[in-house]
Amino acid sequence: MLLDRQTVYLLLGSNLGERRQLITDAIDYLEKEVGVVKGISSFYETAAWGKEDQPSFLNIAVEVETRFPAEEVLEKILSIEKELGRIRHEKWGARLIDIDLILYGNEIIDIPGRLQVPHPQMQYRKFVLVPLTEIAGNVVHPVLGVEISEILKSLADNLPVIKV
Repeated sequence: MLLDRQTVYLLLGSNLGERRQLITDAIDYLEKEVGVVKGISSFYETAAWGKEDQPSFLNIAVEVETRFPAEEVLEKILSIEKELGRIRHEKWGARLIDIDLILYGNEIIDIPGRLQVPHPQMQYRKFVLVPLTEIAGNVVHPVLGVEISEILKSLADNLPVIKV
């Protein structure tokens, strides 16, 4: 089902294999499967979050204009992850590619065990907010009612996030 155009923000990350190439390949798939890629942040090197005994991540934020509903976007990004070799072994474990749906327009979606938008942890994670602020700093978080750049300014997370 196609809808009116909607702006979606995604966070892409990789900490295994050819990280930059995997992320670039994921962007190509997003363009083919999800919609028009309108913005891409710089690449950021970040220490692993949640499970620290693993390689560091390369992360970027991507803005995509889509006509698919949020659940269909989720299905498509899960399919892209699988196509690029992701196998889900453990929560927060090392991975070839990770694509998280961070924002879907200004919608609030809560399908228990399936999809929560805005991403329920985004406001606590510097590795999400730094690249997202670069491309969407003035976007307002639909639940908190605050711009993304303002959330970043008040963030307690001191995890290093380094532009590379």
